[in-house]
Amino acid sequence: MSLSSRTVVVVLCFLFVIAPYFTRATTDGVRGRCDSKQFRNGKHFRSCIDLPVLDSYLHFSYVRETGVLDVAYRHTTVESSSWIAWGINPTSKGMLGAQTLLAYRNSTSGFIRAYTSSIKDYSTMLQEGPLSFHVAQLSAEFLNGEMTIFATIVLPSNTTIVNHLWQDGPLKEGDRLGMHAMNRDHLKSMATLDLLSGQVTTTKAANDNMLLVKNIHGLVNAVCWGIFMPIGVLAARYMRTYKGLDPTWFYIHIFFQTTGYFGGLLGGLGTAIYMAKHTGMRSTPHTVIGIFLFALGFLQILTLKARPDKNHKYRKYWNWYHHTVGYVVIVLSVYNIYKGLAILQPGSSWKIAYSTIIGVIGLFAIVMEILQFNKRWGGLWCKKSKDLEADQTACIDV
Repeated sequence: MSLSSRTVVVVLCFLFVIAPYFTRATTDGVRGRCDSKQFRNGKHFRSCIDLPVLDSYLHFSYVRETGVLDVAYRHTTVESSSWIAWGINPTSKGMLGAQTLLAYRNSTSGFIRAYTSSIKDYSTMLQEGPLSFHVAQLSAEFLNGEMTIFATIVLPSNTTIVNHLWQDGPLKEGDRLGMHAMNRDHLKSMATLDLLSGQVTTTKAANDNMLLVKNIHGLVNAVCWGIFMPIGVLAARYMRTYKGLDPTWFYIHIFFQTTGYFGGLLGGLGTAIYMAKHTGMRSTPHTVIGIFLFALGFLQILTLKARPDKNHKYRKYWNWYHHTVGYVVIVLSVYNIYKGLAILQPGSSWKIAYSTIIGVIGLFAIVMEILQFNKRWGGLWCKKSKDLEADQTACIDV
């Protein structure tokens, strides 16, 4: 055997011997964030899972014959003014029917409260109540930005697979649990858990469908209320000053306003009802403003039937009402779209795109105000000047 052949054999033997150590080190590095956790209360768990979203981990020990499940749900990088929850859904793979463990830090005493809540409908406020299975030794702790829930659960014997979900949200004044965020990670925080192997299978179909509905809701409302409505107002305000565009401006105005309203009614309100049915509706500012906008839009349509003729003595009062409500709708629409983007969190590209479009519309309005300044406001100044000259003449006659 040549020297080069001997060298190759020695190197291969060496790699064969040390390969298991490299593999073990790599595995330990991947699992270290989960398995390396040491709890202050001295608890130990046979299994540990890095959950796919929300910086969460699940530690558990399970006895199949008795159904006893010792669990520790750990949520890192969480604010002290937040609540966390972990639960099992024995009937489906969603939120409805979930049997949950919750914890939060009392804003006054700093005490960590842990309790149970059974989610019976989508409008739940996560009130305290018993679960469909026995829970013992329920407690929680908060340390260094990490909140953990401990509990012992008794499941039906020989249970091997469960649907579980986890979540976090803000804590409101009076220690009220606020609605969790509606972005992608918060909608993906549910999975199927094999208690024997520890394997987690994420539930994608329902989450993807809901995310699609939310994207449609945001897109339709942004186009209808945030783009069509302002364009309709610009058409009425600036095109009507040109005699050659009468009554073209009126038809353009009606087209954009009615398309914006009914498009938002079908696509925006329709998707909102769907989301409320499947995820629950909370009285958030975004929801309240949205309902208020639909009401104002409906009133604008009704007032068209009561519009007096141009020469009618009450026409100026109708114009004042119609214009004021219209401008209020535009301001609230743009504001509510940004509120919706903050809730949906679709990515910076959406916000940049809408900000660019609304910025161009705003810039066009400024330019037209400057160009039409004399037409719109010149008569007012002339009238003041004539009144001033009349007053001076009156003084000279005296």
